[in-house]
Amino acid sequence: MAIIDLYTEHKERIDTAVLMLAAIILIGIFQNFFVIWATLGVIYLVAFREANALFGIEKNSNIYFAGALWVLAAFYPKADDLFLIAALIVAAFYVYDPQKDVRGLFGFIYPTAGMLFMFTLYADYGIYAIFWMIMVVAGTDVGAYVVGKSMGKTKFSPTSPNKTLEGVLGGITVGMLFGLVVGVYEVGAWSALLISAAVAAISVFGDLFESFLKRTAGVKDSGTFLPGHGGALDRIDGYLFGAIMMVVLLRGFA
Repeated sequence: MAIIDLYTEHKERIDTAVLMLAAIILIGIFQNFFVIWATLGVIYLVAFREANALFGIEKNSNIYFAGALWVLAAFYPKADDLFLIAALIVAAFYVYDPQKDVRGLFGFIYPTAGMLFMFTLYADYGIYAIFWMIMVVAGTDVGAYVVGKSMGKTKFSPTSPNKTLEGVLGGITVGMLFGLVVGVYEVGAWSALLISAAVAAISVFGDLFESFLKRTAGVKDSGTFLPGHGGALDRIDGYLFGAIMMVVLLRGFA
């Protein structure tokens, strides 16, 4: 009965979560480069619009540049390098025309950097690396929630009053252990432990960064892309920071 009540109370969230999991499994099974590129591209453009709204830019023509950039990423060998070039171009554009609202530059950088690094993670290291990152970030989220609810007492940051230091440390520990189990087959135990710990820790601040943007904008969710879950950014905030950390460390330790 308790399970039925739980489902009734959180029906939208549970239904959406099941559909998301099914989609991830199907994409992983087929492992088609362009399917994964297209899926990440849709998420990126939705998140791009949400990010600009959080920065107070409702209509931003940069989204067309972002779309063209994502198309180019499918053919350019290093998508993360494209981010550096694109950031320089956009920054030059805002310097050239000082009448432009500089918040648009920040709306471009976030989440473009994280999504291009996420695509690079798949392109350079394969679907297993994506699975590894998901396990780390998801483990960190679940661990932080469980530990925070059960024994959290010390406030972690004014940016997110519900987070506790105990929850954050518990989440990082769980994410690190999940990552160790998955990553040990790729890079060995010590490297997997180090990479997973770093990704888990930075994912906490990815979540905190989006919380900061939402508090500044005075909204609860970044959007309504996923019924019961909020916007795309609400689901990928930790991954945006985690993907950058993982690509950089894999290049150093793999």
